[in-house]
Amino acid sequence: MAVECMIKPSSMQTMTQPPSPQTQQTQQHKEDDQKPLVFDASVFRYQTEIPSQFIWADHEKPCKNTLELQVALIDLGGFLSGDKEAVAKASQLVGEACQKHGFFLIVNHGVDNKLIADAHCYMDDFFGMPLSEKQRTERKAGESCGYASSFTGRFSSKLPWKETLSFSYSAEKGSTNFIQDYFCDKMGEEFKEFGRVYQDYSKAMSTLSIGIMELLGLSLGVDRAYFNEFFEDNDSIMRLNYYPPCQTPEQTLGTGPHCDPTSLTILHQDEVGGLEVFVDDQWHSVTPNLNSFVVNIGDTFMALSNGKYKSGLHRAVVNSETPRKSLAFFLCPRDDKVVKPPSGLVDTSSPRKYPDFTWSMLLEFTMKHYRADMKTLQAFSNWVQQKSNQKL
Repeated sequence: MAVECMIKPSSMQTMTQPPSPQTQQTQQHKEDDQKPLVFDASVFRYQTEIPSQFIWADHEKPCKNTLELQVALIDLGGFLSGDKEAVAKASQLVGEACQKHGFFLIVNHGVDNKLIADAHCYMDDFFGMPLSEKQRTERKAGESCGYASSFTGRFSSKLPWKETLSFSYSAEKGSTNFIQDYFCDKMGEEFKEFGRVYQDYSKAMSTLSIGIMELLGLSLGVDRAYFNEFFEDNDSIMRLNYYPPCQTPEQTLGTGPHCDPTSLTILHQDEVGGLEVFVDDQWHSVTPNLNSFVVNIGDTFMALSNGKYKSGLHRAVVNSETPRKSLAFFLCPRDDKVVKPPSGLVDTSSPRKYPDFTWSMLLEFTMKHYRADMKTLQAFSNWVQQKSNQKL
């Protein structure tokens, strides 16, 4: 059906002098500035000029010729088998790595290779969907779960060049289909198999993390079962990261410099490099290894170790040609558990460094009050202290 446009004579008079190209461009810029920024990777990956919100300061931009980090390689199979020599070696290597920068690799981890491959495959399927479809599970303000196209709705500058899909995992009994039910509810029954894969993957990561916690306890001189019991009913977060190509990768970051506020991160990278760790006052790359997981300490475990182990400062860079994917499992204690170091890690020479807190308090702080960076734990400790003083 054709629609005729009717223009009044008075309007015709005002349009006899068309606006100049400069005026049109200025007007367009004003309209663009007023529009909310939406990061659509299918469009942005081809733009030669990226929006200013994604451009980082010169001193924060990616470095050229980054050195490779020599990361300790831990044979978890030898440790879990109880071989005394393997146990002693693993404990020593982990202790040294966690005191220096908080990063190490694990091999012979026991996680099924097909499960890992399926988790990567379904990631391709999800992030390959149109933006409108992905937004069916959009992450709401102040929440930690859902789909996020960068952090355009939360921050206005130094935005990360990435998409993420985050969801909760509970190790408590009765939560067998928690993730599967979440995706069926948000995306429909056709996502049942999608949810099952990530339910199984998250469960495997939770089991693996308990084994790693046993190793960390041993390396700290704490009873091997101490951290196992602390995290056995964990409320954790699983995140799928997708970093699309960027035509000007030297101007932006896939993820800005930060320490994870969680307890432990177990990361599986694809073959495209991008992870960098800050050690000895410079950035180092971590070369992908499909047979290993990258593990790093987070702020919550740094508090549990009374500061003996470092929460690792890291970031991610992007490239102009190839998308990068990673699977990140963030181990967190049950929301109401009090985070405080075991008595064996506190004495007159090593007094308490951080106040008691619950994971739910730290999560709220990073979701509503503070953008996670390299000083999150100290800023949070100050916040907790201020709230305590207000109650007195």
